[in-house]
Amino acid sequence: MKRDFNVIIERDSEGFYVASVPALRGCHTQARSLDDLVQRLREAIELCLEVHREHLP
Repeated sequence: MKRDFNVIIERDSEGFYVASVPALRGCHTQARSLDDLVQRLREAIELCLEVHREHLP
């Protein structure tokens, strides 16, 4: 099932891109390039969703 999430991407003072997904508590990652950030973000979202499913009643 495909899901869409809003993502906030910022660039820190050291040049890293930092992304967070407000709808998924604790879901965030960082990378030097946007390409790497997108890949890491997909992985982080998958993990957050997996953890969420494990904690459902």
